Amino acid sequence: MEVKTSKDHLKIHKLKKKILRKQVRAQHTLMRHEDIECISHATQSLVIANAGLGNGMSRHQLLRIVEEYGLVETLLMPPNKPYSFVKYGTTEEAKKAFDALNGKEVTLEDFGQNIVLYINFVEKVFWQNAAPTSLPPGLMVIEKIISPEEERRMLESIDWTADEDTQNAQKTLKHRKVKHFGYEFCYDNNNVDKDKPLPGGLPEICDLFLEKCLKQGYIQHKPDQLTINQYEPGQGIPPHIDTHSAFEDEIISLSLGSEIVMDFKHPDGRTVAVMLPRCSLLVMAGESRYMWTHGITPRKYDVIQASELGQKVGTITADVGDLTLNRRETRTSFTFRKVRRSPCNCSKCLEKGQQRQVQPSFPHSEMEASKLEQEYVHKVYEEIATHFSSTRHSPWPQIVEFLRSLPKGSIVADVGCGNGKYLGINEDLYMVGCDRSKNLVDICGEKNFQAFVCDALSVPIRSGSCDACISIAVIHHFSTAERRLATIRELARLLRPGGMALIYVWAMEQEYKNQKSKYLKEKNGSKDKEEEISTGVAQTPLSDQMPDSSSQDSACSDQLLNDSKDKGCDAEPVADSRLPVHTNRTSFHSQDLLVPWHLKGGPKKKGESADTVLFPAGSKESQELSPVFHRYYHVFCEGELEAACRSLDCVRVQKSYYDQGNWCVVLEKL
Repeated sequence: MEVKTSKDHLKIHKLKKKILRKQVRAQHTLMRHEDIECISHATQSLVIANAGLGNGMSRHQLLRIVEEYGLVETLLMPPNKPYSFVKYGTTEEAKKAFDALNGKEVTLEDFGQNIVLYINFVEKVFWQNAAPTSLPPGLMVIEKIISPEEERRMLESIDWTADEDTQNAQKTLKHRKVKHFGYEFCYDNNNVDKDKPLPGGLPEICDLFLEKCLKQGYIQHKPDQLTINQYEPGQGIPPHIDTHSAFEDEIISLSLGSEIVMDFKHPDGRTVAVMLPRCSLLVMAGESRYMWTHGITPRKYDVIQASELGQKVGTITADVGDLTLNRRETRTSFTFRKVRRSPCNCSKCLEKGQQRQVQPSFPHSEMEASKLEQEYVHKVYEEIATHFSSTRHSPWPQIVEFLRSLPKGSIVADVGCGNGKYLGINEDLYMVGCDRSKNLVDICGEKNFQAFVCDALSVPIRSGSCDACISIAVIHHFSTAERRLATIRELARLLRPGGMALIYVWAMEQEYKNQKSKYLKEKNGSKDKEEEISTGVAQTPLSDQMPDSSSQDSACSDQLLNDSKDKGCDAEPVADSRLPVHTNRTSFHSQDLLVPWHLKGGPKKKGESADTVLFPAGSKESQELSPVFHRYYHVFCEGELEAACRSLDCVRVQKSYYDQGNWCVVLEKL
């Protein structure tokens, strides 16, 4: 009996230690994220960890739990946070709740998942609610546009059991079921084939509804294209803008079966969550149609205003005293569009027309190459240096390994050092950096690194004076094979006999040995990324997994030494054509291209979109129209970099490898 009692005491002791440890962790989280300090003595206010909207606790369930111990004056549930705050009428009630709930296991009603509550006292809670937001300009939400009986008939009219090869172009996409009427929307190019209407037109059951919309002035033209989507809980649609050239201004969407929260985002970063009640109509026109992306976040519940329980039209405000979770149900949307028969005349499309006129061509002479690099590499990096530097902070492991393998006291040149990310990796080395961008070199100086401004084609360092050199994401910015080879030759000149050089260039093959590079994998996984909209304009800022490109850069379509022609490279020839603009986070289709950089906090006029512009950096047009800059790249095919290095008699290739979307070579000076 004593042995059993001893074991029980030990078990209770371990449990108390675990609860205390979790309490302390919750205290640190609250201080770090909200600057709210937990206290040791009892007060009227508690913070409850693991009981927030962010981890699936609804206001109704939490209120029911905490009300067992006294009168609850206030319950605050911040959006997307895993904790909540409760204030009782008296300190005694709060202490009673603390003693009963701290370490208690409860089951989340909507998920069937068990969680443990961890409680701390706080002095007071002052939560700054976000300012109320208004609907994006041109957006309307009309409640109860149809009756429950009309809703039932429309839902029953959909035959989801039909073959996918029927005239209505039914498809089962990854995130939802889809049917098309009138014209099929092609998801591969975000457009419709205007010359191939689907037989049958729109369903007759939609006629009365569309007549009502025309009569009320919600639309100016009767739609001729319908897409029906069915979403199960947990499904959604990526943020996008319906293609300008495909459809007219007004786009209307009818919500059937369940309410939903739709997220809208402006290019300047503003976001608005809009409640679309069941049987309501969403009308997008003007700015909300052409400038704001819209999408549905894939999740099984929405954060909504508790007071209306999902039936409130308009924006979801961050009122922490009136938010709860609403479990999603199966929702069906009828989205109507009018196919456009003439060019779109909105400001964004007019700008695109200007883009095509000034889009640069592949260079055919040394002078053209130099000019291209000056406009689409050097000037760009001067403009984006600060933002670029803020995204380049994580050293790549194999480059770190190379630098740490060098003998103590080695003299190392980082040619194209950018913000100096590698200059401080090994304090046992004497490292000096150089870069074509003065602004990036200034950033190196602010970090107390030794760096100077120069061109990678002509580095003012004595021949044979370096034990090692690195060139990370530099050579792919030079726009002819001759200039790329000259850059490698210049690296070799700096090395003493036996000296080593490490070179990294961006690879054409972003999927290698059945593995996608992090550049492709991160297409939808970073908080700092903005969505790529259906107009084909890429607006995704590049992350640390994209090459660190210094400002030495440029690119070209001629295959270096013609060796890559036999390597299975699928690049499209660019001869005598305009340079294509790459869509960020996608595979390459050309070796020579322009890669967008969306400048965070860049200059733009109020009311204008941050759309893509192909004007040279620093020009009047680029400053006035948009903070998106384009950098010139030549992405290397497998074997191309190694072949260029082997063409030099003064070096030997020691190692050649692929590293997360880059081709890499280690050279030794003979």
